[in-house]
Amino acid sequence: MNKKEQVWLVTGASSGFGRALVEELISDGYPVVATARKLDSLSDLGTGEADILKLSLDVTQPEQIRDVVSQAESHFGSIDVLVNNAGYGYFGAMEESDQTEVRQMMETNFWGANNMALAVLPKMRAKRSGRIINVTSIGGLAAFPTFAYYHATKFAMEGLFQSLRKQVAPWGIQVTNVEPGAFRTKWAGASHKGAKNLIDDYSLVHEARLVSEKRSGSQDGDPKLAAKAFIKLAHMKEQPMHYLFGTDAYKMAVEGYENSLSEFKEYRDDETHLSFGDDDYWKK
Repeated sequence: MNKKEQVWLVTGASSGFGRALVEELISDGYPVVATARKLDSLSDLGTGEADILKLSLDVTQPEQIRDVVSQAESHFGSIDVLVNNAGYGYFGAMEESDQTEVRQMMETNFWGANNMALAVLPKMRAKRSGRIINVTSIGGLAAFPTFAYYHATKFAMEGLFQSLRKQVAPWGIQVTNVEPGAFRTKWAGASHKGAKNLIDDYSLVHEARLVSEKRSGSQDGDPKLAAKAFIKLAHMKEQPMHYLFGTDAYKMAVEGYENSLSEFKEYRDDETHLSFGDDDYWKK
């Protein structure tokens, strides 16, 4: 497909990865649907000669999702690439976390991406092509003490879209989870929420939280280069399941999988003697 014919829909385009990606798409001449909860956050987005549709979208509202997808398909004829980027973080130990707030984060991060995919899939199936790119996180492959409920949203996305990838592969629809590490976005700054009623026993969690918050604005990852990687991904003949963003993400993912593999092997004898007929093994 010629790049000028590939229509993109990007959620969470007001800042961070979403904003950088939309700006790169416009610069390259792609038709794009840029969405954000507050439409005025897109008002300073230059469009040049690109065909761009700016729409207000709260991904926790299914009716808004249906309306945005309908407008996009009516305007452009189809959506070729969906980027599920809308989302935010929550910092805090499990016991400290506000359960109403973390459920709302799940509504945005997980159910929002789920509902966006459901909205575009019928047309993608009908034309037997399409690409769905989900911004999960290295926090969807590895866990740290500070982000328990955020991890839950991203691990859930990983599982859902790994399964979807297998479901829709026969129809030419490709699904990839992008797992960024630390990038210079507002994720650890203005865009995140956190526990307020802190418990002294979780001082190590609090210290790690402060490190993350103080690092905001000085991370190594460049969102503009990430935008180029998104576009490269969407033109690959065969998209990978996982597409790591950043040196830190690569190192953490590889180390995590290597540690898991080592652990699996360490307990292999116990793990592989749990079938009928294995009784003698447990008499040792």
